Amino acid sequence: MLLLLSNTPVAVRAQEGIGQKEAERMQARKEKEERKQLAKQEKDDRRRHLKIQDKATRKRIKQHTKRADRRGSGRHRDSWFRRTFTR
Repeated sequence: MLLLLSNTPVAVRAQEGIGQKEAERMQARKEKEERKQLAKQEKDDRRRHLKIQDKATRKRIKQHTKRADRRGSGRHRDSWFRRTFTR
């Protein structure tokens, strides 16, 4: 009887803890929260950077961003007309 009672707590302790699937879920949640926090920090940093700039600089940044969005990724060379007749 004593031998049976001494082995029971060992069997109960073997089932304690978290399983592999639960550990994977917790890891995925943690990674998702980290990505979310990083995106929020980056957005706040961009907003703070723009707030520091003066009005003319913000306007220039906005113009260049629009031009870059129109042209897509890659080389952003102005057209021959714009290079010839501006400034």
